[in-house]
Amino acid sequence: MVFDCHTHLFGPGQFGGATLASAKRAWGNDQEMLVTPEIHWELYKDLDGAIVLAFDAPATGLNVPNEYVADYVAQHPGKLFGFASVDPNRTNAPSILESAVKEMKLTGLKLGPIYQNFYPGAPEFLPLYAKANELKIPILWHQGTSFVPEGYLDASRPAALDPIARAFPDLKMVIAHMGHPWIDECIAVVRKNTNMYMDLSALGSRPWQFYNAIVSAMEYGVTHKILFGSDYPFFTAERMMISLRNINQHTEGTSLPRIPESIIEDIIHRNTPELLGLV
Repeated sequence: MVFDCHTHLFGPGQFGGATLASAKRAWGNDQEMLVTPEIHWELYKDLDGAIVLAFDAPATGLNVPNEYVADYVAQHPGKLFGFASVDPNRTNAPSILESAVKEMKLTGLKLGPIYQNFYPGAPEFLPLYAKANELKIPILWHQGTSFVPEGYLDASRPAALDPIARAFPDLKMVIAHMGHPWIDECIAVVRKNTNMYMDLSALGSRPWQFYNAIVSAMEYGVTHKILFGSDYPFFTAERMMISLRNINQHTEGTSLPRIPESIIEDIIHRNTPELLGLV
């Protein structure tokens, strides 16, 4: 199985303005941001499956509606899994999530404090996590840095999720991008909380950071909690596999620790749908 746990749709007008300009500064002017269902399917039809993320982040100009994702993934049941996104600042956030799950058949929740400008531990947001827990769906968090200048960087530390994990120990949560640049902090949070995981999406674009991240996870004994993902369109599943399989390039001619091939292949072939309760 090769399953990409972190992919995006960005239809016309859903990713633009200052946010698009910031993305191009970070990723280069050649970075293509338009990802319609047709473009996404052309890339993912030959993979075993993927999670497709909505994005409700008016604070930073991102608007990928739940309906847009739901309509797409419904065409490919059992292969594509749509995650709703709800801005926690909305007064009716829990009911929006419930409708997205029960009526649109979405199977997870995407949150990103640096895009949605909220502090995860604030009491007013606990009902949203409680609703996810009640619905038995996972939360995928962008808990790390980003290119958006308006975002709340101080709300984005992985450790901010530890109180939530303790309050809802059965709630499955994933920290995207291994919480970069706070990778060791992410590993510490994931190691101590049974139902927390992390994905390595887009880390292949920073080879030295990527190598050290996997070494650290190996030394802490949590490589089994790393999920394979790309962050498409910023990266692709194919490029992530190449980056992961080439990760030991830094060790040639040195005494640096090597990542065993068994760990590399276990990550690439991880059964994420089963781990997250999607199937």
